[in-house]
Amino acid sequence: MQSLLEMARETALGEGDLIRVALEHQMIENERTLIAKMIDSFRKQSRVERLVLLDRAGVERYPAGSGAPDAELRIDSPTCQACHRYPAAQRGSSRVIETRGGKVLRTVIPIRNRAECFGCHDPRYKINGILILDYRTDRLSEAMARDLRWLVGGTAAITLLLVGAIGVVIRVAVLRRLQRFETTARQIAGGDLAQRVPSGGSDTISWLAREFNTMADSVTGLVGEVRNQRERLETVINSIDDGIVVLDAQRHVIAANDSFLLRAQHSREQVLGCQCRELSPGGCTVGDCPTLACLTSGARQVRICERRTPEGKVVWEEVHASPILDSSGRLQQVVEVWRDISERRAAEAHLAESHRLASVGTLASGFSHELNTPLATVLTCVEGILKETDSAWIRESATIAREQLLRCRGITQHFLRMSRGQRSQGEVVDLAAVIGAVARLIEPTAREHRVKVEVRELAAGMHVRAEEAELQHTLINLLLNAVQASPPGSRVTVEADACEQVRVRVIDNGCGIAPEDQKRIFDPFFSTRQGGTGLGLFLSLNFVRRWGGELRVISEPGRGSTFEIVLPALVHA
Repeated sequence: MQSLLEMARETALGEGDLIRVALEHQMIENERTLIAKMIDSFRKQSRVERLVLLDRAGVERYPAGSGAPDAELRIDSPTCQACHRYPAAQRGSSRVIETRGGKVLRTVIPIRNRAECFGCHDPRYKINGILILDYRTDRLSEAMARDLRWLVGGTAAITLLLVGAIGVVIRVAVLRRLQRFETTARQIAGGDLAQRVPSGGSDTISWLAREFNTMADSVTGLVGEVRNQRERLETVINSIDDGIVVLDAQRHVIAANDSFLLRAQHSREQVLGCQCRELSPGGCTVGDCPTLACLTSGARQVRICERRTPEGKVVWEEVHASPILDSSGRLQQVVEVWRDISERRAAEAHLAESHRLASVGTLASGFSHELNTPLATVLTCVEGILKETDSAWIRESATIAREQLLRCRGITQHFLRMSRGQRSQGEVVDLAAVIGAVARLIEPTAREHRVKVEVRELAAGMHVRAEEAELQHTLINLLLNAVQASPPGSRVTVEADACEQVRVRVIDNGCGIAPEDQKRIFDPFFSTRQGGTGLGLFLSLNFVRRWGGELRVISEPGRGSTFEIVLPALVHA
């Protein structure tokens, strides 16, 4: 737009100079008629708005006689002040100004006073007049607007093309290559550590790709090392027999070894993420949770847990809960170690039982030694009564007394052998005969308590390997306890059956045994009956176990008890 205006100014100056030269030539020739015709000819051009020749005083000379002087050509008019308000050095020859008819490009060309003009003009003056040439600017404005529109349109089109080209270049040369970084990063994060970004080329993205690949190689190496360390750690932890589990602050399982999973009867996927109390049947049965205590106190906790396996076996475990602290010393997790101490507890119980047996053996040795002499004397007297009396009632009572004395002597001899560490090899015992003899021996006591002892019919041929005195002692203890625990008018039942094992049951409907006492009734010197010694069941259990059997109890307070002797069978009925 500025270039069009400059071009119009140069054109106006060129035409004005041409008119000036022609006028000066005609003035020198003094051809005023030709001057007027020349001005009229130039004025008729379509783009010429005004062509005026003023003398030195500003009086319009051509066209002469056209009317009153134009007010716009006065020196104080706005059109003239557009240039005359500036110093002479800053005035231009051509300027766009605003007139009554609109904007025009005015060109002012001075007609200088030269030597050739001195014949008509005073030599003291530098100029003889001024030629004012106004060009219309409407076409120029239209051209300028048209050029501006083309310029704007062309610029916009070029800009769009450049933006599109830049977008294509960026998409192809930059974004698509950067997408490879994103894709490769996702694949590496997903576990495909072998993925790398193509790094051919020498531009910045290629350099970035090589740096990315170097970083990926380093990360791959670190991940591989971490995996190796983790696998070694898992191998070590899984090789430990103790169950190990790591819990967070909410007691959710975040890690566990194979021993713990085997103990919990769950797979790793089932265990991870769930709470430890949800792990049934292998869950914790400790009332005072060691992990909660560890989370509360921040100190290591130890508890003993009794657990029953799906097969019904009772297992004792020792639970160690240790805190895991972060770098600032805050408790973050708890590691539990479950250790099976069943064998240790059994060994401790066996050792305690050995100590008790040793004490009982020492006591029994002295007791048996002192008791044998009066027993022999009483036995001699009873046998004398049997020989001398003819009374049936006395003979029956003396016979029972003789059997009990023989039993007492057998017991004392047994205690003496036990205290000396001597063990009998046992003998084949007919179970029916032993039960019948015991029932006869216990009958007087049962009558005294008004309790009926009923022996159910036994199958023939039930034999066990045991010492008859010990077996009798055990059955007598069980029947005496049942009779003493039963109310008057009740019944005590003895029954037996044989399959792979011989089972003898003594059943009563007496007062029963409290649950907390059932675990202690086989301990020595513990008795729930006032005046009891607490040795009967203890000795009975040891007698039965010595011959490979077991003594069990099922009892409910107020509904009676059932004691069951289990022994290996020799002959199946």
